[in-house]
Amino acid sequence: MEMEIGRILIVVGAALVALGGMLLILPKGINPTQWFGRLPGDIHYSSDRTEVYIPLVSMVILSILLSVVSWLVQRLLK
Repeated sequence: MEMEIGRILIVVGAALVALGGMLLILPKGINPTQWFGRLPGDIHYSSDRTEVYIPLVSMVILSILLSVVSWLVQRLLK
C-alpha cells in the first residue's frame, strides 16, 4: 500500500514538473490559461453592486481532463 502511494506521488510530481517546464518555455506573450473561464456556456452576470460568475463548461472540461489523467495513472500503476 505504501509503495503504491509513493509511486502515485512520483507520477504526480513528475507531471507537475513537466507542466511547469512547459510553462517556462512558452514565450512571454502567450498565456495558455487565457481561454479558461471564458468559454461559451460559462455564466457571467454583473450589475452595479453584484457580480456572479459560474464557469460551467470550464469545470466540465477540467473534470474530463482530470478523469483521463486519473485513469492513465491507474493503468500505469497496475
